[in-house]
Amino acid sequence: MKLFIYRIYQWLVATPLMVVITIIVALSVMIGSIFSRKKWGHFMGVAWGWLWCNIFLVRVKVIRSPHVKTNTSYVFVANHQGAYDIFSIYGFLGHEFKWMMRKGLTNIPFMGWACRAAGHIMVDTKSPAGIKATINDAEKKLKGGISIVVFPEGRRTETGKMGPFKMGAFKLAVEFGLPLVPVTIDGSFKVMPRSTFNVTPGTITMTVHDPIEPGENGHDAAMASTKCRQIIQSSLPVQDHE
Repeated sequence: MKLFIYRIYQWLVATPLMVVITIIVALSVMIGSIFSRKKWGHFMGVAWGWLWCNIFLVRVKVIRSPHVKTNTSYVFVANHQGAYDIFSIYGFLGHEFKWMMRKGLTNIPFMGWACRAAGHIMVDTKSPAGIKATINDAEKKLKGGISIVVFPEGRRTETGKMGPFKMGAFKLAVEFGLPLVPVTIDGSFKVMPRSTFNVTPGTITMTVHDPIEPGENGHDAAMASTKCRQIIQSSLPVQDHE
């Protein structure tokens, strides 16, 4: 009975409300970023993510390493359980960042346009020139405490278990000599898996682990990928391991 009442609330109240809020936020970002691309897009993104979680009655619990400093640029790498990973990170990470996202996503009305206006990093892997342009864009933006967030799996899991990691995030960490920060997201698969648009209220736990600093010779991308995966997995229930 409670779930039935929640479904009525989800589709007749929460969803229409968030559609309107999303359009308002997107328009605000597109206009506000003309004057303050760095701050305004981030501030509105935090508010948008917070609202998505709270309006849909999803609680986010954050366990944060004290060694992650707000004035330092990092490459945050997180597992990707469901759509609420995005809202949780936006609303509760507590660090100014840019997303690394597929270039094609910028064609999505309002949100895609807003992401471009806010200066998120668009990945173009169709040509060597596109890859070089992506790296150059990232190099300009990852300064002064601004970080990047990447889902190295590339897409949401279909089973609840982590998929293989792609190397793009780790190559960027090597290229720019930035510390890596593994982030474990646990619970968003139960809240809203890839297979449905229905939300199940619950708690998402986001664990922000200690940074992995580059050594004297920088990171080894393959070793960094393996280490980040192990750390992320260490905070997941055993049944969610591969």
